[in-house]
Amino acid sequence: MKMKNLLSSLLFALVIGSASVMAQAPATPQQPVQVEASKAELTEFAQVFQKMRMVNQQAQQEMVQVVKEENFELQRFNEIHQAKMNPQKEVETSEEEEKKYALVVAELETIQPKFQKKMQTIISNSDLSMERYQQLAMALRSDKELQKRLQAIMQG
Repeated sequence: MKMKNLLSSLLFALVIGSASVMAQAPATPQQPVQVEASKAELTEFAQVFQKMRMVNQQAQQEMVQVVKEENFELQRFNEIHQAKMNPQKEVETSEEEEKKYALVVAELETIQPKFQKKMQTIISNSDLSMERYQQLAMALRSDKELQKRLQAIMQG
């Protein structure tokens, strides 16, 4: 379970976060987004989403490998990473851990563009624009009806 937290945290910051940065969308997560979407559009989104999940799995595997190559315990790396991302969270680290952490993060930042490019390619090969994909993704965070429609498509 701790490994999942690490991967979620890293993926959000490195891979998924980069998709948001690519379009320079203004950040207004508190405000619900309402979007009209046809069944065909949601079906396309579902297909793109599935491909993105495959890229995420690939990214997770590579990220775990990077952490392990530095002989870093996954759980410990996660603790340090979360503390670095959250100013309210504190964690004591040794000088060696700081060095390992810096090396791992530097390596992860070098592989990020590869996954970012894969995500861009998946979207550009679809019938959705990057902007439209992001509109739908934002709307799906808060629009329960849209979530139900997408879930039905993905299960059907």
